[in-house]
Amino acid sequence: MTVSPVGPVGFTPLVPANVGTTAAPAAPSGQEFGNMVLDGIDRLEQVQDRSAQLSVKAATGDLTSIHDYTIAATEADVTTQLTVAVRNKAVDAFNEIMRMQV
Repeated sequence: MTVSPVGPVGFTPLVPANVGTTAAPAAPSGQEFGNMVLDGIDRLEQVQDRSAQLSVKAATGDLTSIHDYTIAATEADVTTQLTVAVRNKAVDAFNEIMRMQV
C-alpha cells in the first residue's frame, strides 16, 4: 500500500494512493489486516508525538508559527477520535459475532 504525504505538516492520509483505480484489490488476509491496524496505531502515535513536540515549542517560545501547533493539535484530536470510533465498531462487531447462535 502506497500512501503519499499531503500538506505542510506532513499529514499522511489513511486512504491508499491507488483509490479510484480500476483494478480490484485482493482480499486482505488476517495478517495483512493486523499489519494495517498496527500501522494505523503507529501513525496515530507519530501524529500525537508531533503535536506534543510543537506544544513544548509553543510553551517555551521557540515556535515561530502558532498555526503549525494548532493544525497538529487538531490533527491529533481528529485522528484519535477516528481511532476510537474504529475500535468501538470493531468491539461491537466482535460482540455481535459472539451473540450469534451456532
